[in-house]
Amino acid sequence: MKISSKNYMYGSIIIIILIAIAYSSIFILKNKINATDHSNPTSPMASEYVSKVDGNSFNVLENGQWTKTFIKGVNLGAGKPGAFPGEVAITYDEYYRWLGYISDMNANTIRVYTIQRPQFYNALFDFNQNAVKNGKKPIYVFHGVWVNESDIATIDDDFGSNDKILNDMNATVKDTINILHGNHYLPVNKGHADGNYTSDVSKYVIGWIVGIEWEPSLVVSTNENNAKRSHYDGKYLYTVGASPFETFLTEVGDKLIDYEMTTYNMQSPVAFSNWVTTDPLKHPNEPYKNEDLVEVNVEHIKWHDSYKAGMFASYHVYPYYPDTFSYQTEYIQFKDAEGKPNPYLAYLEEVKKFHSMPVLISEFGIPASRGKAHENKITGFNQGFIDEQTQGDMLMKMMKDIHAANLAGGLVFSWQDEWFKRTWNNNDLDLPDSRPYWLNAQTNEQHFGLLALDPGNDKSISYIDGSFDDWANDTPLYADDHTKLYVKSDEGYVYLMIDAENYDFNKDTLIIPIDTIKEQGNTSFSQLGSTFSKDADFVVKIHGPTDSHVLVDAYYDNYYFRYAVQTSLIDKTPAFHHKNTGIFNPIRLSLNKSYVVPQLNTIVPFAGYETGLLQYGIGNPDNPDFNSLSDFYYKDGKVEMRIPWQLLNVMDPSHKYVIDDMYARGKISKLKEDGMSFGIQHIKMGSTPETTQQPIAMEEYSWKEWEQPTFHERLKPSYYILQKGFQTMN
Repeated sequence: MKISSKNYMYGSIIIIILIAIAYSSIFILKNKINATDHSNPTSPMASEYVSKVDGNSFNVLENGQWTKTFIKGVNLGAGKPGAFPGEVAITYDEYYRWLGYISDMNANTIRVYTIQRPQFYNALFDFNQNAVKNGKKPIYVFHGVWVNESDIATIDDDFGSNDKILNDMNATVKDTINILHGNHYLPVNKGHADGNYTSDVSKYVIGWIVGIEWEPSLVVSTNENNAKRSHYDGKYLYTVGASPFETFLTEVGDKLIDYEMTTYNMQSPVAFSNWVTTDPLKHPNEPYKNEDLVEVNVEHIKWHDSYKAGMFASYHVYPYYPDTFSYQTEYIQFKDAEGKPNPYLAYLEEVKKFHSMPVLISEFGIPASRGKAHENKITGFNQGFIDEQTQGDMLMKMMKDIHAANLAGGLVFSWQDEWFKRTWNNNDLDLPDSRPYWLNAQTNEQHFGLLALDPGNDKSISYIDGSFDDWANDTPLYADDHTKLYVKSDEGYVYLMIDAENYDFNKDTLIIPIDTIKEQGNTSFSQLGSTFSKDADFVVKIHGPTDSHVLVDAYYDNYYFRYAVQTSLIDKTPAFHHKNTGIFNPIRLSLNKSYVVPQLNTIVPFAGYETGLLQYGIGNPDNPDFNSLSDFYYKDGKVEMRIPWQLLNVMDPSHKYVIDDMYARGKISKLKEDGMSFGIQHIKMGSTPETTQQPIAMEEYSWKEWEQPTFHERLKPSYYILQKGFQTMN
């Protein structure tokens, strides 16, 4: 049969297309083989995985190619103002918006600690689908497997009570895997996520981080009570020379891999959460025995060839805790490329050298809080009293250290501020059930975020910046011919503005007495000879930019009560035990108890610092001179300030609870009050006590209680510092 040239041309085109398809199929199959496991004896199908690890790094499958990926990400908590994390109250829109911010920050990953509600997975799926559609990279997720901390506290043994903790974790593993594959329903269970899960985000799971920061007592108890359970050989993971606790981890990890393989034919890299306290390194100068009591060594966990994704090591490493970072000789003598002492980098290099697998620093952070709870005595990378700009600089320095140590990457703690958090040195000064309903600037744990959640629907009711526009519609609480005092408040602060005639900020003194609790307080301020129309529990003294303070009646000084009366950590002063002495004390927070540094035989005494010292500066984030630690500012004869509620012994402003009479009750407890009273006195430089004897008039201020707080989002300066730094870090 004769073939026309036209038919011949069409035939040739078809042959070319078929050849191209064949070559394309071979190429895809080749890459698929690299991303699959054909040796799995439990399944006739190939196992898929979208990430794997090598000696140092994560590799992500993108467009059929393995791409070495340095992890740059954030930890995403479950809490927001007005809700505890167990309420899982963050909305789809909030998650979607936050993912956009995180992507714009040039991060590539997030971490969640436990199962979220469906809106999280729906937002992640939709965001990544749209990102890929628009030529951008998706956000990958490290997913956690949480442990019931109540069980840990009561059972204190991973194999105790007939393996309850182990069995519950294995059940949680199955729920989590089904959720990630969009194939699960969780019934309503108070304090936990629930709902119908339909979004398959499994291809965005870059790895698993199983567990929590293990308490040393749990590790010790598990090891001591289960000596015979020191070996495990599963389908994918097995142990060599492991402790019973490490065997427990191995079993959980193996069951995780096995269930996802059996059910969905997929696997991902796995790690087990760890921290410096239970790391496998030795810290001979650690002052607290519990911080170097026992080790959890994941090098004792091995994997069979059937597990292709591989394991990595996960550590939470903060620069100020434990005290190893202030005293371990080889750490504090270590110098970085800039010639500066860098115990943080020294630790990272040591932990990297120890491990045969990639190391991810899955938590590191600096709180941009007013309150401080711990110090690094070498670097000043402290747990609190760090402004938001410095927070970003410190975070970026640590991320560069992680990169320089050739680790797999780092996850900043945390994405958002978390109002529900507490801190060891002031957690008896508030009410646990009401923490999410107000912002406590004194609690450093609430301020780790790159995203601030500030009081106010759209903005704060007042900014410390010297503009005074936000006071234009306010009526003075007190006014005379020479002085006006304005007062207002929100979920975070009490705000004051003083307009005093002929006021010399650098030479004169302003005295603001505050009465917060009835039937106690001072009728005078003996230091300056001032007297008050009501008993004052606090005095704000403004005397220039560096000598301004909030002071507390010695009888109402919770620092003294906790550490001299309830304990004997500081010396007793008998006068402080009596009312109306005229004595006002500096307001302090503790930093550490007395301890001895091993080997160095250095005695470190009990220490605190004056948190009532007011910081001068501009507190408006829209101002180029913004400093987030600013308490007060002066301009044009006027002073404005903000005072954190807890500095005034308020335990819960949302329901007007203050600290009750501590000596009468024998403890710190709550008392409901209607409001507070404020007064103002302007003392000119050179005035003598005799000229200031007229009692300061004090007027009552009250505020409305609230059931739900107002708040708005604000990206901190630290966000933009990381955004710039992440851009060039690969």
